Amino acid sequence: MTIRATRTVSAGPRCPSTIPAMVRSGTAAHLIDCHPATTIDRNWTAQAVQRLEADSHRSADTHLVKLPLSGPVDLYLKDESTHPTGSLKHRLARSLFLYALCNGWIGPTTTVVEASSGSTAVSEAYFARLIGVPFVAVMSRATSPAKIALIKREGGRCHLVEDPAAVYDVAAGLARELDGHYIDQFTYAERATDWRGNNNIAESTLAQMALEPHSTPSWIVVGAGTGGTAATFGRYLRLHGTSTRLCVVDPEKSAFLPSYQGQVAEPAGSRIEGIGRPRVEPSFVPSVVDRMLGVPDGASVATMRFLNHRLGISAGPSTGTNVFGALRLACEMCADQAAGSIVTLMCDSGARYTATYDDDDWLKEQGININPYIPAVVRAWDDKVWDCA
Repeated sequence: MTIRATRTVSAGPRCPSTIPAMVRSGTAAHLIDCHPATTIDRNWTAQAVQRLEADSHRSADTHLVKLPLSGPVDLYLKDESTHPTGSLKHRLARSLFLYALCNGWIGPTTTVVEASSGSTAVSEAYFARLIGVPFVAVMSRATSPAKIALIKREGGRCHLVEDPAAVYDVAAGLARELDGHYIDQFTYAERATDWRGNNNIAESTLAQMALEPHSTPSWIVVGAGTGGTAATFGRYLRLHGTSTRLCVVDPEKSAFLPSYQGQVAEPAGSRIEGIGRPRVEPSFVPSVVDRMLGVPDGASVATMRFLNHRLGISAGPSTGTNVFGALRLACEMCADQAAGSIVTLMCDSGARYTATYDDDDWLKEQGININPYIPAVVRAWDDKVWDCA
């Protein structure tokens, strides 16, 4: 398939005809016929959308893995690492591109710019290459080298900044400088995804749970980066009137939990890549969240390593955050003698973090101590007893 790289541009709005249309109070009014100054080639847009849809049709849904947790609570991990770009953000990136294309914001020569902590940019670089447009990711210089390499492998360019909180303004400025489009996941994540259905992650997860012993989960546990995944789950659960509750787990120094508590957060940001933000993002919808848990960074990494060493699951640190929160809820249910199921997400593979979160020296440099949390995770798994302050 060939996408024609044509774009029609005129010097300004064209109003070629002024036609008498009606009479009001004895004065003739006129129909004003005004054409936009710039129009995107509709043929190009249609073919670009078709390429994204074809990519979706080539991909089977991700697996829902039942973890071997004994007792009355079943624990499931939806493995989003099996997407073509290796993370949960593949779904979001496709939705963002479809949203921007259908809004007429991306044309055949548009440079797409994004502010990211890494994984979304990897997926967006993939989709930009798929439709043949340039892509630039604006990220913190502390982003893992593996993610930077993946973005470059997909044909994207990385613009690194010292201050993680500056990525928004830098991305917006760079888009203006390049006459491009700032795709802005943090604003559009909750509206670009169709939360009513169309194989979003909530619809997919609940459909996969249909034949399980506890088919209606007691809890869905997710982290918040943009807030889009939480918004999708929260709205979908209410749309279908389920009793399932949504718990959002949040790492240290993130703005989401303090805001949820009605407090003002220090704008620091998170050390757990992919979740937690220095500000409350526009796509975070607290009204659909039933509960939030603050998870220490050491606990996130300890759980990430537990999954690998105990269960052979190589996961990233945000997955560790998710599972730590899920174990907390499972222990609560066991203490209440309640049976049920909990579903959480595997966001990406641990292969992206071998030089960072899986490296003891790197953790020491970052001041992340996992030792107090390892026995707590083991006891929660083995004995269903929560022993972590």
